[in-house]
Amino acid sequence: MTPEVSAVPPIRATARTGSLTRSATLTAVASLLDYSAKLVVGLLLTPLLVSSLGRVLFGVWTMLQQLVVYMNATDGRPTEALRLVISSEQALDDDARKRRYVGAALVVWLMFLPVILAVGATLVWFAPMITKVGPELTTGVRVTCALLVLSFLAATLASIPESVLRGMNLGYKRMGLQAALNVIGGVLMAGAIVLGLGLAGLGTAQIITAALTGLCFLLVVKKLVPAFGVARPARPEVKSLLTMSAWLTGGTIVTHVLLHTDAIILGMVVSPAAVTTYALTRYAVRTATGMLDFTVGAAIPGLGGVIGQRQFERAAQIRAELMALTWLFVTAVGTTILLWNRSFLSLWVGEHLYAGGWANLLIVCITLQTAFIRSDSYILDAALQPRLRVIVTALAAALTVPLSLVLTRAYGLVGLCVAIFLGRLVQTVAYPLQVARCLERPRAFPWDQLARPAAVTALLFSAATVLGERVLTHHWIPWAAGVALTFGVALGVSLVAGLAAPVRRVVLGRYRAMGRSLLG
Repeated sequence: MTPEVSAVPPIRATARTGSLTRSATLTAVASLLDYSAKLVVGLLLTPLLVSSLGRVLFGVWTMLQQLVVYMNATDGRPTEALRLVISSEQALDDDARKRRYVGAALVVWLMFLPVILAVGATLVWFAPMITKVGPELTTGVRVTCALLVLSFLAATLASIPESVLRGMNLGYKRMGLQAALNVIGGVLMAGAIVLGLGLAGLGTAQIITAALTGLCFLLVVKKLVPAFGVARPARPEVKSLLTMSAWLTGGTIVTHVLLHTDAIILGMVVSPAAVTTYALTRYAVRTATGMLDFTVGAAIPGLGGVIGQRQFERAAQIRAELMALTWLFVTAVGTTILLWNRSFLSLWVGEHLYAGGWANLLIVCITLQTAFIRSDSYILDAALQPRLRVIVTALAAALTVPLSLVLTRAYGLVGLCVAIFLGRLVQTVAYPLQVARCLERPRAFPWDQLARPAAVTALLFSAATVLGERVLTHHWIPWAAGVALTFGVALGVSLVAGLAAPVRRVVLGRYRAMGRSLLG
């Protein structure tokens, strides 16, 4: 075993019951309900924010949110480490050990609290300079940033019970709860804008939402997981969780540098107004592929249990199915967005906020690339091997950031997108090789298996890009009909033309199994 796995002493496993497919399907449905509520809230709230705050202040709000995302790299990631360890040991009959790991997560969080406060204070001080606001907005931006830092503190501490619930593969038990909380958060933000509280009101709404979320999940997990509780951890448990947290923290730092500097770089090099155009143009694709994230995430706790029992052949089969489903979904969604995103923005916030055909195409290609990267990163973490991905992600970030600065200055938004795509090629090639190593598979990049799907994706994306710049609807009903028709056709073409017959049968079989799980 590698050091990261051996850091957790082995325990005799008991027989496991239940269906991984059923748990994953129900978890995905629960997440779909939650995400649908978030989507509706976002669709209704964003035009209100843009019209009330204005293009510049909305860009500042977007930049502040992205700045606070960096705080994820300062808390030691104890809740994420807790989720992964609980997931790996979910079949083990040792409730006291699991409670000690909850205690270890709290210890790690307290150890990193001074770092959180120091970094938060630094972000608050430099926020006006980073967002390039005038003297009249300096105080308001700092207050808003401070409120977002406080909401981050509340959210990280409150996520401990949710981590246990997800680690035990019981994420579906929160059915409807997160959806209701998303609606409450949206109502609070809308109320802040209507009352004229501005950016500070939005920050306060985030704090209230985080506190409510933590309280609700605490009540749920105490009812559904009898093992939940806090016990004094032993030194080996703190050490193993701290080791895992350290690598996850390193991974979070480089991942945020890689994934969450785009708006910051664009705002600093070009303007906050350009950030607004960028954020709105990529809104549809990020929203749609968020569904993919929680679908893949729903399967990871079960996959973690399979890997924890060293069933590598089964784990490799699950991974292959996940990749096929990922490609199908992102190709169909990407084709649909390339054809209808211009119309969507025209109807939603105004066509003047559409970034153009080339930017639209590059954003979709980046999303396709990121979907595969993220799926493999989930698998590496489920195998308790974050070290493998952190090193590669650091290399990708070291290439992406300077390339983004240079190309954004030269070519604006299009240059930024090109830099992001090129920088992430490092992960695109390296992650599959790392996953193969973890699952004890042959370490060779499957070029021959990629040619056919890649050709289908290229043809669909090219056709949709050309048509998307020529088609513009002026009403929501024909737009919705076009979206549904395009998605169905793109999905059918991808399934028939892009997958070999054996893979197609496996994918369809998985869909049928998911359907049976839903029906009972």
